[in-house]
Amino acid sequence: MEKRGYHHGNLRQALIEAALRLIEKNGPTGFSLSEAAKDAGVTPAAVYRHFAGREDLIAECARQGYQIFADLMEHAWNGGAPSALAAFGATGRAYLAFARRFPGHYVAMFESGISPNRSPDLAAAAGRAEQVILNATEALTRHIPEARRPPPRMVAAHIRAMSHGVVELYARAPGGAAPYTPEDLLESGMGIYLRGLGLLPPDD
Repeated sequence: MEKRGYHHGNLRQALIEAALRLIEKNGPTGFSLSEAAKDAGVTPAAVYRHFAGREDLIAECARQGYQIFADLMEHAWNGGAPSALAAFGATGRAYLAFARRFPGHYVAMFESGISPNRSPDLAAAAGRAEQVILNATEALTRHIPEARRPPPRMVAAHIRAMSHGVVELYARAPGGAAPYTPEDLLESGMGIYLRGLGLLPPDD
């Protein structure tokens, strides 16, 4: 393959984008640094100018993914407008949209085995994304008397787990077809959960 003439500033990003394509196609352990270099059209030696190994490359894919994810979640939350409940539902839909639109990032973030605490930059990006969900949860549960209020971090963890489950089973997995859309599944599941916490009125 003819090597491309990358400037110093964009060679690193070219390798990241190559890794994202390979992650999406083969999974986080299904490619080598040499394959990423080949996909990017550069020599294998060029990779090591920017990344110590494959895990470092995947970690950077995850970091960029968390940044995109946090931006989408903040946009969906919109400061809690028009209401905390409506904005909370929007964050759930944003979770599904991110997984569909950025599958390579999603896998690097949640399925690669790379810890968010691997580096300060990765931890900061992951923490920002988590904080959006926590802020939304705190706003949604604020009116519950403190003695009866569930821990916001626990509620946020439950919602994240539910969102991740819908993504894995119905939004990304081949053959995961269901009689309902992933959005409907997540919305109804969140409704049942929030109603059980007293955050929604009971059905008539």
